[in-house]
Amino acid sequence: MKKVVVTLVVVGVLLIIVLVLGPFYTVSEGQQAVVTRFGKIVAIQTTAGLKLKAPFTDTVTIYPKKLITWDGAPQIVPTAEKKFVYVDTTARFKIMDPQKFYETLGTITQAHSRLDDLIDGEVRTIISSNNFSEAVRNSNDILTYVKTASTAVSDIGAQSPQSAALDLDTISKGRQMLSQAALTNVQKIVPQFGIQVLSLLVRQIKYSDDLTKSVHDRMITERNKEAERYRSQGLGEKDFWLGKMQRELEFIQSDAYKQSETIKGQADATAARIYAQSYNQDPEFYQFWKTLDSYQKLLPKFRKVLTTDAEYFRYLYQASGR
Repeated sequence: MKKVVVTLVVVGVLLIIVLVLGPFYTVSEGQQAVVTRFGKIVAIQTTAGLKLKAPFTDTVTIYPKKLITWDGAPQIVPTAEKKFVYVDTTARFKIMDPQKFYETLGTITQAHSRLDDLIDGEVRTIISSNNFSEAVRNSNDILTYVKTASTAVSDIGAQSPQSAALDLDTISKGRQMLSQAALTNVQKIVPQFGIQVLSLLVRQIKYSDDLTKSVHDRMITERNKEAERYRSQGLGEKDFWLGKMQRELEFIQSDAYKQSETIKGQADATAARIYAQSYNQDPEFYQFWKTLDSYQKLLPKFRKVLTTDAEYFRYLYQASGR
């Protein structure tokens, strides 16, 4: 009886020790686990729930099943035209094969370190083989905008709608295609690590601090030249419209003068016709009326009259003029 009690106690103690050491472990939603025994993988758990392992000997490594963010450190990269720029890249990856991931990388930290080498190297290769404009722009929409703006200026006297866009390069790829090219190259390598890189984005490109001031100065100079060109075109257009306005004004005034003289001529002709009709009806009265009218206009201007015997004064003394 005593041996049975001792045996039960020993079994109970061992059971308590096993339970304390934890034969169970939990895999949560969004997680996966690799179970190893003395460094050798004995189980892969990809479903959530309460799992059982061998105490003392089994070790459980938990990995996320969700997307993992990788953010690279900004690096200085020369473009094809030897412009040194800062390139900041980000990516998203996922552990697709936990067994291969455990065997090749082991930890998320090691995965980040490996991706640092792979992604930074691919991005450097892509950026250095393309021009700066290819890396900073995604389309040629800016050329369309500049041409449209130049066309608007040309409508008021600009020389050519193409001139404002001559200094802008036409891109054939753009940042998005360069990012996709780097992603494609990385995706060919990373499956051996049990991961999949789902997205890669060059999120920021800027000039290095050593070049920023000189680049800004050059941009200011170019913009001042462009502004001066527009001012010159504006002044030329102003002179053109002022000259055109003056010519139109002179034409309008000349035409108005011509019309006024025509109207005056017609009025004089009408007046002469009326006078002639009146004269024909009573020549004596017409002569009398015109003579009195001339008296009224001319006599106040005479400073001295020596005699009134002249024929001109015949109506001063007699109404009949005799």
